[in-house]
Amino acid sequence: MSGQPRLLDRDALRAHPLPVHQAGDKSAHGNLLIIAGDRSLGGAALLAARGAMRAGAGKLQVATAASHAPALGIAMPESMCVAIEESADGGFAPGELDRLAELAGKADAVVAGPGMLASDACEKLAAALLTCGAEVALDAGLLRSLPARAADSRRSDKQPILLPHAGEMAALLGCDASDVEADPLGCGRRCAGRYDAVTLVKGASSHVVAPDGGAWLYEGGAPGLGVSGSGDTLAGIVAGLLARGAEPLTALLWSVWLHGKAGRRLSDRVGPVGFLAREIVDEVPSLLREAAV
Repeated sequence: MSGQPRLLDRDALRAHPLPVHQAGDKSAHGNLLIIAGDRSLGGAALLAARGAMRAGAGKLQVATAASHAPALGIAMPESMCVAIEESADGGFAPGELDRLAELAGKADAVVAGPGMLASDACEKLAAALLTCGAEVALDAGLLRSLPARAADSRRSDKQPILLPHAGEMAALLGCDASDVEADPLGCGRRCAGRYDAVTLVKGASSHVVAPDGGAWLYEGGAPGLGVSGSGDTLAGIVAGLLARGAEPLTALLWSVWLHGKAGRRLSDRVGPVGFLAREIVDEVPSLLREAAV
């Protein structure tokens, strides 16, 4: 499919409704695994976890570097924190891959990559997650490790969600970041087709692209969203909606809209810049309520 993207607004979201939940225990809202946070980037795991819970996930596990797992468990008492042994550089130890794959196989949805740097372990983890049977969203270090696993992505039973910024998109396509900035929609379509994945191209204007080339354009965000941790909160929102049972395209469309609208609210209340990434997710429940989902 080619042509101009559709506008990502409430009319577009009405065509992609979120699951409606009745009363039930936490598992009824989905079992979610977040794999995030190298030794020096534990905050990314916390931001993603908060985003997921604010988006309505029911049962949460966070697998993160052992050096900060206890602190994360206190900061995010709603989650079960799994301490992952670290390699010398602070990343996840290769010997932990089987354990992570086992955890992923028991989840309804997995988001992996926030606060993780690309490594051989990330490449092997990406391959394992693509065949784990859960809905999967990949970010940051997992994205930069994905090109060697493009065939695995295309063979996956479920279409993953990819959440790259321009630099990560360039790595996925083997081009320069300037090429992505010059043609975000075209690059998004190439990436979605290459990896058979629902793909986001982040930017001042963001594009959501389906593997068939269908595309949506979101222009309603705020300058303050360009802040450390913002992408981690977006990944968490995506994960929470996937855990609730939303299809990948639906989860990504809603997440981009929620993230952007939250930034707009904070811009109006706090200022165009200066709000914190952690504040973004606190706007999500009321936005969902107002959207009647």
